[in-house]
Amino acid sequence: MKIFKNGLIYTANPEQRHATAMAVEHGKIIYVGDEAGLPEQASEVIDLQGKRVIPGIIESHIHPVMFADSVKQVQCSPPKAYSIADITAGITEQVEQAENAHSWIEGWGYDEGKLAEGRAPNRYDLDAVSKEHPVVLHRSCGHIVTANSRALALAGITKDMEDPAGGKIDRDENGEPTGTLRESARVLVEKVMPELTLERGSDLLVELDHTLHQYGITGITEMMALREPIDYYSIFKEAVRKGFSQRTAIYYLWSEIENEEFITKENSNPEDQVFVAGIKAFTDGSVSGQTAWVDTPFLGDDSNYGISTISIDTLQQAAKKAKECGVQMAVHAMGEQAIHQVIEAYEQEENWMQNAPTFRIEHVAMPREEDIQKAAEKQIAFNTQPIFLYAEIETYLNNLGEERTKKTYPVEKFLEAGVLTALSSDAPATAWADPVNPFVGIQAAVTRTSYDGTDHGQQSRISVETAIDGYTRAAQKCANIPLVGQLKEGYHADFVVLEQDLFTVSPEKISETTVKETYVAGQCVYQK
Repeated sequence: MKIFKNGLIYTANPEQRHATAMAVEHGKIIYVGDEAGLPEQASEVIDLQGKRVIPGIIESHIHPVMFADSVKQVQCSPPKAYSIADITAGITEQVEQAENAHSWIEGWGYDEGKLAEGRAPNRYDLDAVSKEHPVVLHRSCGHIVTANSRALALAGITKDMEDPAGGKIDRDENGEPTGTLRESARVLVEKVMPELTLERGSDLLVELDHTLHQYGITGITEMMALREPIDYYSIFKEAVRKGFSQRTAIYYLWSEIENEEFITKENSNPEDQVFVAGIKAFTDGSVSGQTAWVDTPFLGDDSNYGISTISIDTLQQAAKKAKECGVQMAVHAMGEQAIHQVIEAYEQEENWMQNAPTFRIEHVAMPREEDIQKAAEKQIAFNTQPIFLYAEIETYLNNLGEERTKKTYPVEKFLEAGVLTALSSDAPATAWADPVNPFVGIQAAVTRTSYDGTDHGQQSRISVETAIDGYTRAAQKCANIPLVGQLKEGYHADFVVLEQDLFTVSPEKISETTVKETYVAGQCVYQK
């Protein structure tokens, strides 16, 4: 038995929020409270030295395989890149280091609102670096890519090609593709890119595990799992065999499993370290990429209401499959019309999950008031990302204007209505070089101020305690990973020792918080 004492322990347990000591046996907490109540016998006593302790962070909306891969790509966002010239310089370096003359070159994270040129890169910018190597840059939102002429040719994208359903091929005044592919159009290029292997995918996750521990993250989701070319469940299981320690809930894209009988009781058991938690669908795109399906057009184009990517009938088919499999239904929806579509599709459906929300709506940028109330009544969970406004403020202001921007992501309204609201990062899908850092998200939620000091809606500020709950207790409920997210008897001893005290540090300094130690099942897996 291990004893941890002399700590400032925030438990996230509503019935006992604070403690100074814990006892851990066989990886689980057997006591939490004051030191006077500790068991007398212990194999090891650890002095927490008065440091702040919180439950292990649960990343309830993240793309770990994509994130691990993006770290290896050309970095297209600050502080690595502030201009298209910076991006092309990075591409040049990769071209010079390429294995052969036709290797694919990838980049991650550009946001035209942050670039000195005030526009996105196009095929001609990329062609100037290389016409032999296929080059693809992923926009920070993950919904848009820009490809050079070689990549477009390999994908068969020409002037005469029609836009695919649910997507758009950007074109110049002569009708020629500019290289920018939105929503489903980006899949045309992604289908011809090099395929991930089991070995590479699992190795990337093992490397990522250390990064996650540095931020106190002990549980994650995979919110865009694939079956082809390599099944993501197999990748995560192989990573566990190699030492990957994250408790992982996997959500498969509807398009990947709609015609398969893949989800079983054996691979969807939440008691397992890796399990299939749900099915994921998309109703629209992103606010920053002007593809969210909105009520009011984006600034500068009175005809642009975003992109609707799915029908109500298909949403209901996906939910039927989720019910048959006994797993959750998660739906990406950012704009008002997209969120309303999800509510409309599911408000008459019964809830079949026992210990978790049956339905999750991801992002929830611009909900109508009545849809917030309906979500509360239906017990639909919201999973939202404070880092978006913090990191992407220029693009939000350009696309929505100040008034609409301040009304986005109204977390305080969600909570007041009684909606289960989890906070997360969506890493790597944001224009920030450190996207997975939960303390950036906590600061953003608490201050409602962007990295550059811009006020993006003081009326939606929440307390530090509520923000921590969003990344722990609420995240656990949303992702259905059992016995984590709180420090209480019977729960896994997954917790984080911080260098700074989140409750006393200046709100504007929360993002500077660093982790001293991270524990999983009572074992120290990271030490600064």
